Amino acid sequence: MASSLSYVEFAVEQMSGAGTVTYRRMFGEYGLYCDGKYFGCICNDRVLIKITPAGEALVPDCPRGIPYEGGGEMLLPDAEDREALAELVRVTCAALPAKKPRKKKT
Repeated sequence: MASSLSYVEFAVEQMSGAGTVTYRRMFGEYGLYCDGKYFGCICNDRVLIKITPAGEALVPDCPRGIPYEGGGEMLLPDAEDREALAELVRVTCAALPAKKPRKKKT
């Protein structure tokens, strides 16, 4: 079941305290970006966030889920808790490596 656009917009609004959060349609679902850095996805109307040591330390009891068959395990936070979700996105993105610049065509 694909995610509804209304749920995606709701979840992105819930994360807005973390920075400029955007989404991009990917493989029938949605990839999530904060200030241009990919940090998670929305699949089947569920928010899934990459696992980092900082994120695990912040929410050690957070349930986990797999976004799609063959995908890796990710954190499955409560999208209703706006402050906790924004903080998780903030610490996760801070722990992720910087976005690599695109190579110029020669």
